[in-house]
Amino acid sequence: MRLASERVLEERRVAGLQFASVRAGGKAWAVLLLMIACLVLAACGGKSDVRRIKLAHGLPTSHPVHEAMVYLAERAALHSSGALRVEVHPSEQLGTEREVIELLQIGSVGMTKVSASVMESFVPEYGVFSLPYLFRDDKHRAAVLDGEIGGEILRAGRRFGLNGLVYYDAGSRSFYTRERPIRTPADLGGLKIRTQESPSAIRMVRALGGSATPIAWGELYTALQQGIVDGAENNPPSFYLSRHYEVCKYYSLDEHTSVPDVVLVSTHLWEGLRPEEREALTRAARESALLQRKLWAVATAEAMQFIEASGVEILRPSKRLFAESVEGIYAALAETPALARLSERIRAVQ
Repeated sequence: MRLASERVLEERRVAGLQFASVRAGGKAWAVLLLMIACLVLAACGGKSDVRRIKLAHGLPTSHPVHEAMVYLAERAALHSSGALRVEVHPSEQLGTEREVIELLQIGSVGMTKVSASVMESFVPEYGVFSLPYLFRDDKHRAAVLDGEIGGEILRAGRRFGLNGLVYYDAGSRSFYTRERPIRTPADLGGLKIRTQESPSAIRMVRALGGSATPIAWGELYTALQQGIVDGAENNPPSFYLSRHYEVCKYYSLDEHTSVPDVVLVSTHLWEGLRPEEREALTRAARESALLQRKLWAVATAEAMQFIEASGVEILRPSKRLFAESVEGIYAALAETPALARLSERIRAVQ
């Protein structure tokens, strides 16, 4: 779903992408010369004074997250005066989420956007985001991600070669199924549900009575179509843009988790950047996150409207029943004290 061009232009105007008009004739010439110089610099991508950065992700170009990453590339070029050229590679062109993370660790790819669920296998702290019903509401989630705890988790990956820059909004995840509507946790019994490659996501589906089946995102449509799995769980824009609604006709809004996306940069790249380049890239990432949240809200509303119009039955079950079914997951956190303390800190945030 590509947003209307007018809306994207307006968002970019608000974010400050468009340049102010030049009033004096002399200033106009100066700006023209500067623009020509930037174009010449951009054309010299092979020269040492222009750093090319590959940013890989698994989503289609129609996704609002991709729109935000294109904006990140534009802002990075602007803030670095053309010294940073971020090249966005969508749709798993360079590999699955897990594969691209591994490429970051060895320095073959510079940046990526992945789900925090997948990051759990690389940086344990990210596993806290996959705990069901961790956040009370959107305000609580924003306070955590934008606050001290969110920053700590972004920095935690540095020891594994993965420096977190910013979080993107990925909404709340809910179940969608092919043949059986999910009204209570008992309805998941015996169903094969696709999950991300996240131990926490697998534990959650099992706690609810389903059979967790990790499958790469790019392979999921075929897996649903062929009945390899009976359903999956994701947010509304991803359910819509993946066209999974063509196969799955029930969408149960239990909103069990609110796992953010994470924009990462390889420490191989990060440590090689000059201080001003680090500042430019960080600033660009933060600006893109602000835009992404606005685009996400619009995309979510449009996705829900479309999938309902296409014949998908939207169910709104009691979240309390689902929350009670996964209480054992929190009790089991005693086996991982660090994660238990982190979850307690998050729940205490006001």
